[in-house]
Amino acid sequence: MTALLALLLAAAPATQTLETPRFHLVYSERSEGAAKLLASEIEGRRDEIQRLLGRDWQGTTEVRLGFDREEFEAMALTPPPSWAVALAWPEQNVMLVEAKSLVKGDGQQTLRHELVHIALGRLGTRWPRWFHEGFAQKLTGERNFSIEHYTTLARAVSSDRIFKFDDLTAGFPDTASDVEIAYAQSAAFVEFLYDRHDRAAFGSLVDNLQRGDPFEIAFAKAFHTSLNLEERTFREQLPGKYPFWPIVTGGTSLWAFASLLVVVGFYRRRRAVARLRAAQEAEEAAEDAAARILAAEQEQAEAAELAAAAAAAQPLGEEPSTPNPVEKPTLH
Repeated sequence: MTALLALLLAAAPATQTLETPRFHLVYSERSEGAAKLLASEIEGRRDEIQRLLGRDWQGTTEVRLGFDREEFEAMALTPPPSWAVALAWPEQNVMLVEAKSLVKGDGQQTLRHELVHIALGRLGTRWPRWFHEGFAQKLTGERNFSIEHYTTLARAVSSDRIFKFDDLTAGFPDTASDVEIAYAQSAAFVEFLYDRHDRAAFGSLVDNLQRGDPFEIAFAKAFHTSLNLEERTFREQLPGKYPFWPIVTGGTSLWAFASLLVVVGFYRRRRAVARLRAAQEAEEAAEDAAARILAAEQEQAEAAELAAAAAAAQPLGEEPSTPNPVEKPTLH
């Protein structure tokens, strides 16, 4: 009997349900503890995605929890890969999680990752693969200041193996080393976009895709620049951000350099925030000044209208009357 036939014949476990405002949790008896924990946290996970994308997807997402591999496979909509511990079917608005994986070190990252796939799939149908994976990694933070991430990109830059994003639109390469590069540069590019653009642009990107625009057109409308131009700028900055010398000089140097990157990144982000706040304050000051000028002009116009009305009401041939001056008392 083949593995697929065994999967099809496997009896799904008896299940119970839990409801949250935007999720419907279906879990096996042995997954009850994980389901209750997940029910207390999953709305917050969805809020994280909403904050980053600027939009929330419609509908109630079903999350299935199977305790072990047997239950996981029995509750899947389609045969799962042998290595997967979480899967998403965005069209059906369904996720599947192996409950045991949630208590492992990367279990929560995996959960967030699959939630991102649900979100993007529900919010649009034309997302390129690199954005799916890059945004998922942005949310999970799984590559933030990661030595593996740095090493992968530094080696790729030094050997000129950075992919064009056109080649990562439909899918990722087959070989493991190329897949690692594709994941790393996708995460780096999405982070690059977040550093350069306002959050509202990402909400506009979602809206444009929902209206049916191809991704590159939706991107240009949302970010007021072309995807090709942003990619070229990103590629030009890579050698400075991911030099190869820390890898050559050894692990200690690499850790020290990575720590330096954290500090530099922190101060760069703080300066960027300060510049943004200064720009916002300047814009608000300009708006206040414009409002004051407009109010003054309106007052002048109203005064002119009153003067014109008074002049029109004065009989012809008569000079406008002026009040008699008050005579000062004289001393006799």
